[in-house]
Amino acid sequence: MLIELYRHFEQQLHACGDIAGYGQAGDDGHVFIAIQDAPTDSSGLRWNAPMMARVSGEWRNKLYYGDNLDVLREHISDESVDLIYLDPPFNSNRSYNVLFKEKSGEDSPAQIQAFDDTWTWSHETEVLYIDVMTGPASNEVKNALEAMRKLLGENDMLAYLVMMTPRLIELHRVLKRTGALYLHCDPTASHYLKMTLDAIFGPKNFRNEIVWKRTAVKGDAKVRYGRVHDLLLFYSKSTDLAFTAQTTLHSDEYKARFKLDDKDGRGPYQDGPLDSPNPRPNLMYNYKGYPHPPNGWRVSPGEMERHDMEGRLIFPKNPGGRIRRKLYLAEQPGVPMGDVWTDIPPINSQATERLGYPTQKPLPLLERVIASSSRPGDTVLDPFCGCGTAIDAAQKLKRNWIGIDITTLAVDLIDARLRHTYGEWVTASYETRGIPKDLSGARALFARSPFEFERWCVGMVDGQPNTRQVGDKGIDGVIRIPVGGRGQQDKILVSVKGGTTNPSHVRDLVGVVTSERAAMGVFITMNKPTAGMRSAADRAGLYTWPVNGQTYPRIQIITIGELLDGKRPKTPPTLNPYFRAERRYGDVDQAELF
Repeated sequence: MLIELYRHFEQQLHACGDIAGYGQAGDDGHVFIAIQDAPTDSSGLRWNAPMMARVSGEWRNKLYYGDNLDVLREHISDESVDLIYLDPPFNSNRSYNVLFKEKSGEDSPAQIQAFDDTWTWSHETEVLYIDVMTGPASNEVKNALEAMRKLLGENDMLAYLVMMTPRLIELHRVLKRTGALYLHCDPTASHYLKMTLDAIFGPKNFRNEIVWKRTAVKGDAKVRYGRVHDLLLFYSKSTDLAFTAQTTLHSDEYKARFKLDDKDGRGPYQDGPLDSPNPRPNLMYNYKGYPHPPNGWRVSPGEMERHDMEGRLIFPKNPGGRIRRKLYLAEQPGVPMGDVWTDIPPINSQATERLGYPTQKPLPLLERVIASSSRPGDTVLDPFCGCGTAIDAAQKLKRNWIGIDITTLAVDLIDARLRHTYGEWVTASYETRGIPKDLSGARALFARSPFEFERWCVGMVDGQPNTRQVGDKGIDGVIRIPVGGRGQQDKILVSVKGGTTNPSHVRDLVGVVTSERAAMGVFITMNKPTAGMRSAADRAGLYTWPVNGQTYPRIQIITIGELLDGKRPKTPPTLNPYFRAERRYGDVDQAELF
C-alpha cells in the first residue's frame, strides 16, 4: 500500500520539496511522508519544513449528491458514525438563494434558488406517512406521528415532520452507541421535532436544548419579543456517551480579582485560603512555626512543602497569622459551558468565512459541537450539508466526515470551499458520489432532473448557474473573465443541451452572445456534435482577450464525455463565481491527504 500511495502522490510531493522519508506510524494504518525544504506552491500554500503529510489507505471522506434518505439507506452502515449534526430546513415557508459576486465583490442581484423549505401535504407525503406507519419503526414513533396528525391535521407542518421522521430513524441507526446527534432548528418546529426525537432516541437520552443567540433584536419586536435565537437539540444514542466538556473564557470582572503579581512570569494571582472548612484531625500540624487553623489544613505536610518550594505560599508577618496560597489566573480552569451560547456571532456581510449561502452557520459554532462530541479520527455526518460548514470544521479538527446534499450546487460549493481553504491537495482526501463520473451517470442525472443536470454542467466549467429555467433565452449559466486591472469583467454564456441537438441551437447561442454583447459562448452537449453544428460554431469567428491580445474561438462546442475526460473550453482565466472563505491552510503544520 505504501508504494501505491507514494506513486499516487509522487508528482504532488516532489513539487513540494525533497522527500526526507516515509513510514507507517501508529495503529491506525496512517502513512507519514516527511517533506523538507518545501517552497510555496502555485496556489500560495507554504509547506512548512519538515512537514508531515498524513496519508491513510483505510478511509476517504465522502460527499454525496442525492436524497439523504436514499443515501443513508443504501450507503451508510449501522453504527458507523460518531457524531451527527444536521441543519435541516425549518419549514419557515421561505425560498433561499445563493448569492454570487459582482465584479466589486459585493452581492450580485443575480441569485439562484438553493432550496425551498416550504412543505405541503400531498400524495407523496401521504405515501411516506403510510411507509412509516406500516414499516419497522417503533410503536413510540408511530404513536407520536399519529398523535401529531390528530393535533395538526394534514397541513404543512405535518408534511415537514413526515419528511423528517424516516430520516431521523435512519440517523439513529447509523449512529454508534457512544455517539451524539445535534439537530439545529428554530422555534417554528423545535417542539414537534423534540417529540419526534424523544420517540426515536428515548427521553432519557435527551441531553440539552442549546440556545444559540444568532442575532440582535430587530424590527419584528413590535407585538412580540424579538426572535433572536436558534436551538440545537442534543441527543445521545445511549447513556454511554463520549463527551468532552467545553469551557468559556473568564469574565473581566473575574479577572479583576487577580491583582497581585510578583513579576516572575507566572502572571497575576490572588491569595486563597489553606485552612480546611471541616475538621481534619490528621492535618493539624504546625508549619515553619505557624500554627494550624482550628480545623486543620487543606493539604498534607508533603503538599505544603511542595507549595513552599514552588513559591506558592504567602507567609503572614504576624507569627500567629494564617498561611495562604497563591492562586494564579493562568491556572484557573475556564467557566464550564452552559446551554445558552451568546459568545458566537452569526455570519455577517463582512465575515471572512462568508460564502453567500443561505442559512450558513459560523465555523466556531460547528467547531464547538465537534470538539464536544467527537475526537480526532472520529466520523462526523452532516446529511443536510448545504455550504459545508460542518464539513469544513471536521476537516480542520482532523475528523473523518460524510456530507450529503440534494443539490449539485451545494456539492460544487463545498468542493470549491475545501479547495480554496486548504489547497488543491485536499481533493485527494475525499470522493464525491452521485455526481456523474461517466456518460451513463450523466444521462441518469439528466433523466432525473434536467435542471440539476444543467447546474452540474455549468459548474464543470466554473460558471454561475442560471437564475431561472424559463425565459432564459437558452442560456443556462455564465462564466466571468477579467478584462482589466480595475475589476472589469466580461462574460461567456453557457448553453447546455442534454437531448437532441442541431445547428439551429448553436446559431441561437451565437445570436444571444451577439445581442448580450458577451465575449464568447460555450455549447455543452450530451451527444456528439454534427458537422453542421461545428460549421455554425466556426463561422462565429474569434474573440480577442484585451489583456494580452490572445485569441480564442468565439463559440466552442464541448461534449459531456470530453468534460468527464478533463477537457475544458479554451478561455481566458476564469473567475470563481462564489464568495470565498478565508484561506487557512498556510497556518497548519500537517496536511491531511487522506
